[in-house]
Order: sequence, then C-alpha cells, then structure tokens
Amino acid sequence: MSGIFEVEKASKDVDALQGAVQRLASRIRAHPEKARLDEVITRWLKRHLKRLGAEAEKALEQVNSLVEDNAMLAENLQTWAERERQKGEAVGLQKGEQIGLQRGRQENARETAINLLALGLLDDHQIAQTTGLPLDEVKALRSDQPH
Repeated sequence: MSGIFEVEKASKDVDALQGAVQRLASRIRAHPEKARLDEVITRWLKRHLKRLGAEAEKALEQVNSLVEDNAMLAENLQTWAERERQKGEAVGLQKGEQIGLQRGRQENARETAINLLALGLLDDHQIAQTTGLPLDEVKALRSDQPH
C-alpha cells in the first residue's frame, strides 16, 4: 500500500515516479499473490497516470503488467517527459518572442514620440494619438526633453 502512495506523491517528477514504480514492481514480485496484485495495480497505475494527459496515456497503452513491462514503462515515461519538456520550452520561447516584440514596439513608439517632440510641430495629444502612447507618457517624455 505504501508503494501506491509513493507513486501518487511522485507523479509530478518523472525520475521520482520511475523510482517509485520500480520499487512498487519489486514489492509486487515478492508478494505471494503477485499475479493478481500485478493485474490490479497495473490497472490502477494506468488510470492514475492517464490524468497526466494524452501523451502519458499513449506511453501506457502497451503496458499490460507492471512487473513484466517495468523497463518499457520507464522508457515510455521518460519519452513522455522529454516531449512535455520540449513543449514547455517551445511555449517559453514563444512567450519570450512575444514579450520581445511588445517591448520593441513600445521602444519604437517612444523613439517616434521623442523625434516628434523634437520637431515641435505637434502637441502632446497629437503625439499620443500618432504613437499610441498614453498622454502621461508623452508629457513625461516632453519634460525630459532639453529646452
């Protein structure tokens, strides 16, 4: 029973999960009713790990016995974890690019406002409207301009 709790606690960390599953498989092998216990716990483990998502579910499809398929399960979980890590990196890169583009647009708008202020042809409202900057920011840029 403690092996099941260990698997539940380790579900967020793949290395810990693999270790917990291996220890659970060892305990099942040593149990006198290992065939029945293996069947029940393998079924439970599949249901438990399905909540990790479709990729984890694919990793579990081929596992029929925790005791016999332990190595395959470990390899499949590692593959699933690597895919999840790669997805996370891709999302992080995409967010980073979006933030960079947003900062670049903001800096471009500020530079445009500074140039328009230097020309002295538009008032603050017109510059704010042209650049998309808030009026308060245009006023702050004007106060920073050398007179």
